[in-house]
Amino acid sequence: MADTKREIERKYEATPDTRLPDLSRVTGVSAVLDLGTAELDAVYHDTADLRLAAASITLRRRTGGGDAGWHLKLPVAPGVRDEITAPLSDSLPRALAALVRARVRGAGIGPVVRLRSSRAVHHLVDADGTLLAEVSRDAVRAERLTGPDRPTAAWDEIEIELGDDRDPAFLDLVARKFRKAGIQPSAAPSKLARALAETGLEPPVRPTPEPHDAGGHLLAYLREQSEALLSHDPAVRRDLPDSVHQMRVATRRLRSAFRSYRRLLDRSVTDPIGEELKWLAGELGVARDQEVLTERLRAGLDALPRTLLLGPVRGRLRIWSAAHGSGARRRALTTLDSRRYRALLDSLDALLADPPLLKPAGAPAERALPRAIRKDFDRLAARIDHALALPPGPDRDLAMHDARKAAKRVRYAGEAAVPALGKPAKRFARRMKSVQSLLGDHQDSVVARDTLRDLGIQSHAAGESAFTWGLLHAREQSAADAREAELPATWSRAADPALRAALGE
Repeated sequence: MADTKREIERKYEATPDTRLPDLSRVTGVSAVLDLGTAELDAVYHDTADLRLAAASITLRRRTGGGDAGWHLKLPVAPGVRDEITAPLSDSLPRALAALVRARVRGAGIGPVVRLRSSRAVHHLVDADGTLLAEVSRDAVRAERLTGPDRPTAAWDEIEIELGDDRDPAFLDLVARKFRKAGIQPSAAPSKLARALAETGLEPPVRPTPEPHDAGGHLLAYLREQSEALLSHDPAVRRDLPDSVHQMRVATRRLRSAFRSYRRLLDRSVTDPIGEELKWLAGELGVARDQEVLTERLRAGLDALPRTLLLGPVRGRLRIWSAAHGSGARRRALTTLDSRRYRALLDSLDALLADPPLLKPAGAPAERALPRAIRKDFDRLAARIDHALALPPGPDRDLAMHDARKAAKRVRYAGEAAVPALGKPAKRFARRMKSVQSLLGDHQDSVVARDTLRDLGIQSHAAGESAFTWGLLHAREQSAADAREAELPATWSRAADPALRAALGE
């Protein structure tokens, strides 16, 4: 079984002669506890081409100290990582292997570097004895484990790791003490990064040229979304909140970029990848749609007075959610472990390595990108006009759902153009998002009403009152009617000609 901990730490340079300042004088610190010295032996694992290191991911097997075992560290933000641990074993635990599968794919994982550290540990605690931070002074010896030669390196460093649930601002107080003592922050983001650099085993860096034309800006956006797709993969596997949604957004942004800017890329390459992205979004959507619907129904029940909750409505919703949610999650995980998904990731890598740019991609971004955005906008305008011309009912619901998809596409097209077009594109995308959100809320109401009807039927068949489900159905209908009434004004603001003109030609 793997355990997870949010690691917030800072690293500092040191020499064998460096001495820690008096940290008992840091605000909030009541005592500095000397926990002695531990001998740590860690073997870091990666692919032969260092795919994990290139993504700032650390995978190690460590003995010694109080946390011997397998450790996987996934980046969250600068200085912040999620550390997932598993018990010590000879081979990589399956739970950790799954979390790096999207990065590794068919490549093998093996030892690349060994770090042995002599670690002197101090705990900074408050008046209640609660751990504020752990300060470690490490004498590190690194040995490369690949290649004909086995270069070595050695250095000293200091780590400060924030205690669980402590305010990160505390690290600033400690940093101030270090700065006054002449102790400088480390230039290396991690021990592994430094060990690789000093033993001549740094991961290859993919060149990211400065965009000078429409194609360059588009490729920068595609790289960003491809990386987002890979980064959210382990979060989905860990069932983190909003992870499915974020991964699905990355797939949709990629697919939308292929479609919106299809004049810049060879469609014989992008169309098949786009179809696979559509498949992936659909498979992930089962879990995401279930999550959104459950939250909406639960919020509806929470908003009702207790006197209107007739029958075991909360229990029935829990049963319904569990029955549908577990199947959706299994489907998402099966998808992420499939050959088809790995092939899609390989296709994205190949596209970015050898971009299928067409001649129009060489045009200035200020001319080519607005042209594509306007074309998407015209499609959205036609769909909204069509929806508003229909009488209320199923046909209008379907037309508004189609308009929602068009609004999402033009919004993403605007967002992709922000680095090139600046504030006008940002304002345009924000207006399109307002339209998308309104249409999305309307569609969520349509889906909720279908489910509420089913729950009412199930309750009636079980001899329970269906009153509450009927009441929520009526409220959802009222909410949908309100969204339809708001659409003309929201669309009028979003379709401001001056805003579109500001995008340029």
